[in-house]
Amino acid sequence: MSETDDLELESSGSEENAELYEHFRFEVDKGQSLLRIDKFLQNRIEGVSRNRVQNAARAGNILVNNTSVKSNYKIKPLDIISIVMATPPREFEVIAENIPLDVVYEDDDLLVINKSFGMVVHPGHGNYTGTLLNALTFRLQGMTNSRGEPVAPLLVHRIDKDTSGIILCAKTEMAQTILARQFFHHTIDRRYTALVWGDFDKDEGTVKGNIGRNPYDRKVMMVSNDEDFGRKAITHYKVLERFHYVTLVECRLETGRTHQIRAHFKHIGHPLFGDQVYGGATMVMGLSSSSYKCFVRNNLQILPRQALHARSLAFTHPATGELMFFDSQLPADMVEVIDRWRRFASGSGRFETGSPADDQIL
Repeated sequence: MSETDDLELESSGSEENAELYEHFRFEVDKGQSLLRIDKFLQNRIEGVSRNRVQNAARAGNILVNNTSVKSNYKIKPLDIISIVMATPPREFEVIAENIPLDVVYEDDDLLVINKSFGMVVHPGHGNYTGTLLNALTFRLQGMTNSRGEPVAPLLVHRIDKDTSGIILCAKTEMAQTILARQFFHHTIDRRYTALVWGDFDKDEGTVKGNIGRNPYDRKVMMVSNDEDFGRKAITHYKVLERFHYVTLVECRLETGRTHQIRAHFKHIGHPLFGDQVYGGATMVMGLSSSSYKCFVRNNLQILPRQALHARSLAFTHPATGELMFFDSQLPADMVEVIDRWRRFASGSGRFETGSPADDQIL
């Protein structure tokens, strides 16, 4: 008997926060004879290579009855087996392109990049060139690390095309496999900064709700409290600054689902400012005055995308075991719009709140 928890991926160039791993769980049959676990898993997981299974074992990613085992472990009846592996690369050639990147950190095993908004992470339908992976393929082509191992860009998570900020990439299969385990067990700390519509009653909160694809539009995610729908998703948030009709928040992801922050905040009535997919690209609330409406329109022109930035990332280095932490500054368009809202909220902006007739709340 088996069950899988592998991430559904689509080549839309729109995989906000998606973690790139596969998880499989098996309960060994009562009549199973002794068999090496790597051979057992090769027989049970379609298309998996023995090398991938053995890499998972070396990385400590194969558990039997909650204890990590080596690839030569002999399975026994009723053993509970769990394996986490990095998602294998797509079976098409990635074109190497000399595209400038803001590389925050690089060593033998990984790269940390501060991705600009507007860049797709992985080639897919309609985006076969100009992606982060194209740029990294050019950067690493023909290279080896100081240990003499060939290196290649191996993704462990994604952020959306129009989200900026920190993204982590492995350079070896072992590093990718170990990082995949950290994503699966939620030991990687990811913090995002977002500007959202509306104000909050509390300074901190948690959004829970399973996330899955809308059956009528596969590019849009839905949130449901039905445990049989989609996948479990948890987002923690903290208010950083209030501007009357929009709020600056920090989001900490406990899980990493496609469009998690965007879908969760839409679900609780606070769509991200500028989010064209989840209802934040129009005036959601505020004053009825023409000057206020003009103010909002101008802000949406300055920031014609979701106001979301992957601010920081903390993880355990896959080779050294060292705790690594990286953060980044907000991009210029978000800084400008936040400053404009700050001046508006303080009364020092381009217009005051207007006459009583203009102060009607929409």
